[in-house]
Amino acid sequence: MAKELSMRSSKPIAIWLLIGVGMIIIQILLGGITRLTGSGLSITEWNIVTGTFPPTNDQQWLIEFEKYRSTPQFSLLNFDFTLQDFKHIFFWEWFHRFWARLIGIVFAIPFIVFLIQKRFKPSMVKPMLILFLLGALQGAIGWIMVASGLTGDAIYVKPTRLALHFIFAMGLLCYTFWFSLELMVPKERIITNSGIKKLNIAILSVLILQFIYGALMAGHKAATAAMTWPDINGHIIPPGMMKNDEGLLNLIDNKITIHFIHRGLAYLLLILVVILTIRLYKNAGSSLIRKTRWYPLLLVLLQVVLGISSVIFSIKIIPNYWGLFEWMAQLHQLIAMFLLLSLVWIAYVVRNKKLQPGHN
Repeated sequence: MAKELSMRSSKPIAIWLLIGVGMIIIQILLGGITRLTGSGLSITEWNIVTGTFPPTNDQQWLIEFEKYRSTPQFSLLNFDFTLQDFKHIFFWEWFHRFWARLIGIVFAIPFIVFLIQKRFKPSMVKPMLILFLLGALQGAIGWIMVASGLTGDAIYVKPTRLALHFIFAMGLLCYTFWFSLELMVPKERIITNSGIKKLNIAILSVLILQFIYGALMAGHKAATAAMTWPDINGHIIPPGMMKNDEGLLNLIDNKITIHFIHRGLAYLLLILVVILTIRLYKNAGSSLIRKTRWYPLLLVLLQVVLGISSVIFSIKIIPNYWGLFEWMAQLHQLIAMFLLLSLVWIAYVVRNKKLQPGHN
């Protein structure tokens, strides 16, 4: 009876967290749209309350447009923008921030309700605090990223700060998903296999590095630096990857170097996931594993195809126009999140040692 009560009391919390996972995925996609449309610097201030709603009349729009006209992006890149052009990029940045606020509300209100209902167990308190701290930290990093594109001669945000923002978003996504799994998956359904566990951790480590380089690709708008595949501008190992005057900065600033590393990591991930899949099929484990062991391989294959398509279609990029490249890039980002979650799922259900039966 106590176990049934525990499962019943935790289910609404698990559903709430899964809704959060879905909203975070949408938020990351909105970040991608904001980047691809060049909208990220259209709002020059971070007003948590007053910035909730967009301008509602011509005077307010002109005031916001004038603020944007003072940015280096306008003076150096978008100097021919009309008010209508500005409204278009403003919308995506505003919606990105609005959705972040909505996530905060969706997390805060049920949290208060569950607190009043006394649904939270002592073991949930620390994860909840970490979850809220990660959300707040992500918002702060987002503003630090935007601020990096509002001074000097910057026309975009700094790629390294974009990468930091993206990695923390993925961390928040994983943490929320893991927390929900702790409330949904019975401990007796978890299996032990140290070999698979270690391999999966290695794959996740490579994937994190790949995400960093994917963000650097996006931040540097590096797709057009090498629009060929399988070669990189006619070379397997392209020249000029380590320019003497830049040294190790080539690893984060040289577009060709970033291309080479990003592609190399993709091939490595494909190989590792194939090995993981073979091991999962050799070690049947629980029904949970048998039903889901093919997910990472399917997703990594799809991810490779989308990555290649993004490179090839980058030749069709037209400024201020949403085309094939932008669709491929967005799908590439979406499948990357699903791939990450599939590996987090494997990490949760395959452990080094057996856990005690029951739920948290």
